[in-house]
Amino acid sequence: MFAVYAARIDRDQPLNGLELGERPAPEARPGWSTVDVRAASLNHHDLWSLRGVGLPEDRLPMILGCDAAGIDEDGNEVVLHSVIGQTGHGVGPREPRSILTERYQGTFAEKVAVPTWNVLPKPKELSFEEAACLPTAWLTAYRMLFTNAGVRPGDSVLVQGAGGGVATAAIVLGKAAGLRVFATSRDEAKRKRALELGAVEAVESGARLPQRVDAVIETVGAATWSHSVKSLRPGGTLVISGATSGDRPSHAELTRIFFLELKVVGSTMGTKDELEDLLSFCAATGVRPVIDEVLPMERARDGFERMAAGEQFGKIVLTNA
Repeated sequence: MFAVYAARIDRDQPLNGLELGERPAPEARPGWSTVDVRAASLNHHDLWSLRGVGLPEDRLPMILGCDAAGIDEDGNEVVLHSVIGQTGHGVGPREPRSILTERYQGTFAEKVAVPTWNVLPKPKELSFEEAACLPTAWLTAYRMLFTNAGVRPGDSVLVQGAGGGVATAAIVLGKAAGLRVFATSRDEAKRKRALELGAVEAVESGARLPQRVDAVIETVGAATWSHSVKSLRPGGTLVISGATSGDRPSHAELTRIFFLELKVVGSTMGTKDELEDLLSFCAATGVRPVIDEVLPMERARDGFERMAAGEQFGKIVLTNA
């Protein structure tokens, strides 16, 4: 079958390890289901995999892609939960949880196999392309906001780095939940787009906000860390799920963190129950993922290059005809 896969690890030039071509189709195994992939979306996780983060060379070649929506063996329209081994279903109780493609072949292919427990019904209100955006970036944003930040309608939130998948999701979900959302970006066009999606104000990265916020959604890392900490009200919460600009900020702001009793919470992906809630939320409210571009699977390299350059606003989706 045709697939998009990591053939080599290159920490400095990750796209050098990206290959498109034929790979073995998944084989049937007890407790697992094979899904015909209709749509799959890109995540920065795929770039990190090409750099060897979470993907050792002895597991290559590895088909990339965490997210997908498609058709299961019984003809049902489904969405895949990307965290494998969360409960032991399909893998055994001693296997630690992992994100798809860290141990098992991914979704950038004609077919993918996952534990049957990881297969959820796709709401009829969502297209395959929309549903394929939800299991990683949108689920991450959902958990960051409503589980780990614990915000409530009327609270204020700063979303760093408007344009990325998680950041865009946080803006849209925050607006829909009645939050007062502020956003940052170095790019004027992305700041304008953030306002169109519901942010009350969008400022340049590092600029002072008109007020301190209850929570910060942080995925950028080192470049925005100090600004994130300084933007919180006393007792506020910073939730971090990524560090695309690096994980070693020059100023950790430790004094401010302990003096103002700020909370720093790490967040990774989300649970199957949270994904079910997110799917229901989108179906019921009309909230839809922001899609930057839809490409045929054969043009996956174009999508990877666009994501690596930080040119996208929202999700890049790959489809099979």
